[in-house]
Amino acid sequence: MEKPPLSLNARLIQRTEVSPGLLILQAAPDGWTLPEFRPGQYTVLGLPGSAPRCVAADSEANGDGENGEDGRTTHRDPVKIIRRAYSISSSSVGREYLEFYVMLVRSGELTPRLFALNVGDPLLMGPKITGMFTLDSVPDDQHIVLFATGTGLAPYMSMIRTSLAENRHRRVAVVHGAYHSWDLGYRAELTTLARVCPHLTYVPLISDPDHEPAPWKGQTGFCQDVWKSRAIDADWGFRPSKENTHIFLCGHPGMIQGMLELLTEDGFEPHSRKSPGQIHLEKYW
Repeated sequence: MEKPPLSLNARLIQRTEVSPGLLILQAAPDGWTLPEFRPGQYTVLGLPGSAPRCVAADSEANGDGENGEDGRTTHRDPVKIIRRAYSISSSSVGREYLEFYVMLVRSGELTPRLFALNVGDPLLMGPKITGMFTLDSVPDDQHIVLFATGTGLAPYMSMIRTSLAENRHRRVAVVHGAYHSWDLGYRAELTTLARVCPHLTYVPLISDPDHEPAPWKGQTGFCQDVWKSRAIDADWGFRPSKENTHIFLCGHPGMIQGMLELLTEDGFEPHSRKSPGQIHLEKYW
């Protein structure tokens, strides 16, 4: 393999296909050391416009590129690095690599190229890790509910893997919504953790049970339905309130808006630097 450009400072070391449009990628730095970071933060991934796109991607023959031999196209600037921010899903304790949970956007610029990567291929991974969507502002005596849709689960996996799975003095609930059961990334890991960690509740739910290959026995609907059904209350034995619980929202804006309305009705307040509250949010659109 040719030596990569200096800007491509990492190598893909693992590629796990969750479903046709979902990948878990692990990338390790090439010749440098990962900095310390806090669970919930993000960094940048990137590839040049000349990088190939996956077969499932839409064509870029809309003025943004030129057709290639395979019917797909290259970016109009083959040298320029296409960059996007992604939350880190790996633990912040071991820093040999970073893990990312990525959804394919077929018409996008970067994700079709990420999906075309093979183990060993070079890519850009930003050496700066940042973000305020962390547990820093949550008091140690507060319980935590993590609501996510799709790849919005990524920052929560970093939190759980780093400390929440072992921190047994408070209750933690993870509610993850997707269209289908096969889109529930990390389901096996979270199911296992919930079995061995009595303080951890995992609620996977799907919104399209009619197309499941086998009957779905879990929750259906949306994250808002889980909150309204008081499923977490039943598992915890008490009602999460602004006095005892902080709630994180990450994913589709519709979920975030719907949950904000329900939570504010129950007395929870959005968190900001100037006005501390119990609702923390990160939009993935």
